[in-house]
Amino acid sequence: MENKKEIILEVKDLEAGYNGMNVLNGISFTAKEGEILAILGSNGVGKSTTLRAITGTIKPMGGKVYYRGEDITGVPSHKLVPKGISMVPEGRMLFAGMTVEDNLLMGAYLEKDKKKIKERLDKVYKLFPRVEERKKQIAGTLSGGEQQMVAIARSLMSDPQLLILDEPSLGLMPKLVQEIFEFIKSIAKTGITIIIVEQNATDTLAMCDYAFVVQNGEVVIEGRGDELLTNTEVQRAYLGG
Repeated sequence: MENKKEIILEVKDLEAGYNGMNVLNGISFTAKEGEILAILGSNGVGKSTTLRAITGTIKPMGGKVYYRGEDITGVPSHKLVPKGISMVPEGRMLFAGMTVEDNLLMGAYLEKDKKKIKERLDKVYKLFPRVEERKKQIAGTLSGGEQQMVAIARSLMSDPQLLILDEPSLGLMPKLVQEIFEFIKSIAKTGITIIIVEQNATDTLAMCDYAFVVQNGEVVIEGRGDELLTNTEVQRAYLGG
């Protein structure tokens, strides 16, 4: 019999927005251990706002967020990193003038044990061989795809149990998108739970375990990734079918 997967994150009736105006109108979902969960929808429907509210970048106006059963509603981002939550923001936010390896080491700033930092570096290089090849290169001179790899690799240096990715394929050529998605699948195989917000609905649904579609700040459709890929409503609205 299959082991029941632990719920890592539970979002209940989440409301959030800006300047007192709601963007999210009561979003609820759970993310399970080692799964890839996708949040899909058109621009401006509240996908990134959901991530910001979960990670404490903005304060929710209502609802609750639980991480491994602990209430983390409104807890600021920097306090979530030691708990095992890491986020790769849209736009990568690398230190462009520093080497790739120095960028990675910034991801482990909370860890004081040099041996553990070395172990994490080795693990990240094993997952991302190209990042190791570029470790002495200045991050700002890398291609867009390589920068995205470095951003994801840096987030893994804090040894997260939950990795949140905001538009990782944004601005990348199709070939590189496939490469980034392969890396994301490899990360999930190590047992890390991944929540991904993406415009690229077809490839994301093909990769993820579970997905939900957001419209006007609410979940309108949800299901397994492979099921939503063949859902006529989803195809018509998001996959150009």
